[in-house]
Amino acid sequence: MKQFLEKKWDVKITAALLTLALTGCSALRPIEAESVHTYLLEAQIDPKEQVKLIPLVLIVSSPRAVPGYDAVHMAFIRQPHMLEYFAKNRWAEAPAKMLGPLLVRALELRTGFKAVASSDGMVKGDVRLDTEITLLQQEFITLPSRLHMKLRVQLVEQSNYRVLATQVFDAVETAPTNDPYGGVIAANLMLPKLLGQIADFAVKNGVSFSEYRKQ
Repeated sequence: MKQFLEKKWDVKITAALLTLALTGCSALRPIEAESVHTYLLEAQIDPKEQVKLIPLVLIVSSPRAVPGYDAVHMAFIRQPHMLEYFAKNRWAEAPAKMLGPLLVRALELRTGFKAVASSDGMVKGDVRLDTEITLLQQEFITLPSRLHMKLRVQLVEQSNYRVLATQVFDAVETAPTNDPYGGVIAANLMLPKLLGQIADFAVKNGVSFSEYRKQ
């Protein structure tokens, strides 16, 4: 009887040690990193077939963004005045940085300026286009959610920094799904139209300034 009890306790102790060892191995296992989804701002820009030639060199300055929208965090709101950010979803770069090359490309393809150049180069232009993102957020206040973007754009005379024209572009696009990816799709659907409107703004005021200089 005594041998039987000792054998039974040995089995229990062995089982406990095995469980402890397995638990310990599990605790020591590297923690798997949570996947973060990263998204791009992109736009398919079609060239304009007929453009009026504008004898000016247009410089496109690097876009800026107001606080709250100046980093890779993807912003959303569920109630007015309260900005939140998705934890596992972000932009590949700050949106203002991704917007710069798209602006240059749209102005090259859809306007008749003598040249369009980024301010990163050494080109000295006649007029400069300044852009600031004042709002870029997915709004869940109503469903389906929507992507809301506001851009403040200025055309400036380079020689004396005189502001020739200013306009705020306010665009809204319904998201196809109520999640971060839906907001990204909505942003990229919205951008070609928005960039086209900015190109029209640059043409209108560029032509006016060019005619003014001839007087």
